[in-house]
Amino acid sequence: MKFKNTLGVVISSVLASSSFSVLAQGQGAVEAEVFGKRAFMESNRDVTDGNLFGGSIGYFLTDDVSLNLSHGVYRSIRSQDTLPGSTHGREQIDGHLSTVEALYHFGTPAAQSLRPYVSAGFGHQDLDNTFTRGDDKTTFAMVGAGAKYYFTEMFFAKAGVDVLHSLDTENTEWQAGVGVGLNFGGSTQPVQVAEAAPEPMPEPAPVAEEPAQVVRVELDVKFDFDKAQVKEESYGDIKNLADFMKQYPQTSTTVEGHTDSVGTDTYNQQLSEKRASAVREVLVNQYGVEGQRVNAAGYGETQPVADNATDSGRAINRRVEAQVEAEVQ
Repeated sequence: MKFKNTLGVVISSVLASSSFSVLAQGQGAVEAEVFGKRAFMESNRDVTDGNLFGGSIGYFLTDDVSLNLSHGVYRSIRSQDTLPGSTHGREQIDGHLSTVEALYHFGTPAAQSLRPYVSAGFGHQDLDNTFTRGDDKTTFAMVGAGAKYYFTEMFFAKAGVDVLHSLDTENTEWQAGVGVGLNFGGSTQPVQVAEAAPEPMPEPAPVAEEPAQVVRVELDVKFDFDKAQVKEESYGDIKNLADFMKQYPQTSTTVEGHTDSVGTDTYNQQLSEKRASAVREVLVNQYGVEGQRVNAAGYGETQPVADNATDSGRAINRRVEAQVEAEVQ
């Protein structure tokens, strides 16, 4: 497969992702990536180092574990042969590498997050027109490590190193590279199974209805100054809200972000929106509340609940609030 065809397939997958109404990381997500790597070849293979360009697609089996398939083509590899009278010396070498790998990601899925990873898998390499072997094919066992930075919930950049050990020749090679990609489709909706219609029952005698009672849960998450990261101590309160919403699936909520008065109005508005989005990310991706049931809104510094003239008052105003109500008989 030519590089431009491989790249075209990956780019088409990336562009198609823009039609998804739900874009999120986590279990069930798909990642599409394009990459470039520098390949450092074993010296006894009589070829120079070169570049590998290609694309990959991965599926998240859990929030942390993904299964990835990739294909790349080699460029700038030449024969090292310098035998007298040879017509093959310094010839261009064509080739490709296909891999299947499992990746384990550390950290929590979220926008503006760094997720280191380790990987392991297998690859098949085919180099054409080499002087010593002709069509040089080998199967690799692979391990690697690197990191991904998610600029948004959807878009990420990646850097990593892979070590490739040939199962055929015992050679060991390595590659270092970078890539960019998209993550989408992680908040899939459960399939609703229609229940069989119950058999008609005799109409019961009328009974006096008891008045419905309203039950409510409220959330108040505090943030450090000029930060939008959810602190570990707040995860328990967020989980309580998520459990309540799962118990009453007809409910929905709006997560409201706020700031203190330090900074410009525009900056505080953006910061309040980031705080609301961060709490929404935990509800949806960490604790499994359906995305369409949770909205996020920022109000900047316009709705203080304490005096912004004091440190303690400003600390109270740096918050995200939400509440959910449900009627029960």
